[in-house]
Amino acid sequence: MQKLLIISLILQLIIAFKVSASTNLNTIKAPKSYDNIHVHALSSNKHASEFIIFIKNEVKPHYHENHTELIFVLEGEGIFFLDDTKQMIRPRDFIRIEEKQIHSVQVTSNIPLKVLSVQTPEFLGKDRVFVQTQ
Repeated sequence: MQKLLIISLILQLIIAFKVSASTNLNTIKAPKSYDNIHVHALSSNKHASEFIIFIKNEVKPHYHENHTELIFVLEGEGIFFLDDTKQMIRPRDFIRIEEKQIHSVQVTSNIPLKVLSVQTPEFLGKDRVFVQTQ
């Protein structure tokens, strides 16, 4: 029940963002050519940063020193690793990543993973720490 409530709140956030920022998330496409990850910035202020992220293969294990990250899967599928757990992710799944939680993803679908990533407070790219896993 709590998961449904969280998903409902995220969908409301997406709808509200879509209306207020005049952005239809379905129209945002990755470029024809990119290596593994393409990040499309939506907006940012001191409270939060929003991105659409496309991932072809994987995101290496890392954590954020001072950020909470909220991920909503829009397209594709993968295996998501959060600390010592792993789970299959697919469209409409929601993941909350607390600061200092190690996370990574491996794409399993034939299409890239497309996610909405909301990071709070504002993400300036300075607190991502990559780690070695065994």
